[in-house]
Amino acid sequence: MSSEQLLLLLIAALAGIAALMWWRASRRAGWASQARNQRAQDGEQAAEELLESLGYEVLERQLTGEWEMEVDGEPMRAGVRADLLVQRDGLVFVAEVKTGTLAPQLSYAPTRRQLLEYWFVFGPDGLLLVDMESMVVREVRFDLAN
Repeated sequence: MSSEQLLLLLIAALAGIAALMWWRASRRAGWASQARNQRAQDGEQAAEELLESLGYEVLERQLTGEWEMEVDGEPMRAGVRADLLVQRDGLVFVAEVKTGTLAPQLSYAPTRRQLLEYWFVFGPDGLLLVDMESMVVREVRFDLAN
């Protein structure tokens, strides 16, 4: 076998190994995504039960809204989707269900930004951050007058 043939065989083998590694990684990512989605769905169902036990009535699931902003003088619409719309004592709340250790914390900036966006878009009486790891519901309000 010539050195050129050996080099081509080595390149083909390396390409095959790389393709196999990519395929296995993409399958693992797909499984992980499915597991995260299932965990979120299970968390939302358990959150409904928790909220109902605390006297909240579920009005809507996966509610959607949108708002318009202006970018370089052109209008742009942005959509949002919240987990639950609930009511208690005549007050309406948007509830966001979080699982894991980081996302349920108000010190976590992406969670605060998400809640702030819900406050702006839906205009509820309050927001509920539902921490499914600790089974704690926190009521959040923003003072936008500042």
